[in-house]
Formats: sequence, C-alpha cells, structure tokens
Amino acid sequence: MNPNLNLFQDISRDVTRDLPGTPARNPSINRRTLLRGTGACAVALTGLTGLTGLTRPAHAATVGSPAPALSLPGLDGSTVDLAATPAFKGKVVLVDFWASWCGPCRQSFPWMNLMQQRHGPRGLQIVAVNVDRERADADAFLRQFPSTFRIAFDATGDTPRRWGARAMPTSVLVGADGRVLMQHEGFRPADQAMLESAITQAVDRIAR
Repeated sequence: MNPNLNLFQDISRDVTRDLPGTPARNPSINRRTLLRGTGACAVALTGLTGLTGLTRPAHAATVGSPAPALSLPGLDGSTVDLAATPAFKGKVVLVDFWASWCGPCRQSFPWMNLMQQRHGPRGLQIVAVNVDRERADADAFLRQFPSTFRIAFDATGDTPRRWGARAMPTSVLVGADGRVLMQHEGFRPADQAMLESAITQAVDRIAR
C-alpha cells in the first residue's frame, strides 16, 4: 500500500465548535482538534465509540471502491450531482469537504483554484462541499477566498459522514471510472506535490 494514501491521526489541540451531525452537548466527546501532522480540523477521536458522525460507514469512500453518491445544492441554486451532472461525466473529480472555521482550508482554496486552472482543461473537476450549519458563514468565507471550482452545501453533515470524512479538510480523488483513487485528511504546503501528482496521474489516464 502506498504510504502517501494513509490517513494521518496526529491529534494535537482542541478548537471550539461542533461538526454537523454530531451531538453538541457533551464537550468531553465532541471537541474539534487541530491535527498538527496534517493541518486538519477534526473531532476528537477519544470516547467516540458508536458515534456515527465519526465512524467510517461500510459504503464510505474507500480506495478502489465506487464513490458514494453526492447530490447537493450548489452555489447558484443548481444541483451538484456526481452521477447526473454532465460536466462530471468521464472526468476526474476532487471532492473536498471544508468549513469556514477550518484554518487549513484558507490555504487549500487558493491551491485548488490553481489545480482547477492547471488541470481543468485536461479533465479535472473540483467540488468543494461546505459543512457549515449557517450558510452565512460559508458565504463570508467565499467572499474572502473566492473559488473557480464548484461549491456545494450540506449543513446536515450527511454527505461527509457517508464519504467517511473525519477531518476538515478531507479530499477524495475520484477517477474517471467513478472509483476512489485517494482520500487525504488535512492540507499542508508539504502535501501539495503529492496531491498534484495523484491528480496528474488520474487525468493522464483519461487520454489513454
């Protein structure tokens, strides 16, 4: 197995808000933490046995398996649907789960803009799924960090749970055949070369 595809679990310190879809009343089991090793915001993993918001469902985005369904409202009111939207057919799709309170997302958005510009003509489509409970929080973030790629919204947290996202940001690379190629938690400048290499390899396969 490629060690670059492993999910990192280096938990360091607490931050203050709740992920959508997780109980919000027990601070001992529901604190976000900053994953120092990956630059990711996540819910603390201790004391979470049986919590569906953090356990990986059987149909999660597992490498080699078909990507879970994704159908969500988009920024312009249209529906972003991986299976039904023509723009995604035969394309490599990078699905990124993000939130306005996620510090590393402020770095990942400019990078994803660059990736969409560089690899979009070769068959890459980026979809960034926001998980904020309040749409206004997401809109404020997007005014500060505009995107050139598609934005979708899931205030319920259902989609990131079904895709097995346990940290913000989490990126899932889906090949043109609809199968998961990679899942990566967090975002650091040091990760950029590895992530772009995975994208390049995926879009190269389209032309074969």
